[in-house]
Amino acid sequence: MSLNKCMIIGNLGRDPEMRYTPSGQAVTQFTVATNRNYRDQQGEWQSETEWFRVVVWGPQAERTAERLRKGNKVYVEGRIQTRQWEDQQGQKRSTTELVANQVTSLERRDRDEDAPFPDD
Repeated sequence: MSLNKCMIIGNLGRDPEMRYTPSGQAVTQFTVATNRNYRDQQGEWQSETEWFRVVVWGPQAERTAERLRKGNKVYVEGRIQTRQWEDQQGQKRSTTELVANQVTSLERRDRDEDAPFPDD
């Protein structure tokens, strides 16, 4: 048995960027910053920020790109994936990202806005 599940709450580091694959599938990418506060060995408070690359596919990718903006607080749930490729100079590259199956805005909404995100 194995499990690959990641859940984070943080703030968007930039506006989501959406594109379509050649087959017409929507894909949106953005970054989320999470913060951790802790006391060091001297008893002083320290703060640490961890950045996550997030990828969302399909109809949820379209909603995410439409409704989320830099600075918004979000809950993201999905799996961790590492991709590898070769760049134009032949160098091997890799990136680790959170492939989201759920993105929920934690921002307060005005009464006159549309149905709650992301369940419309």
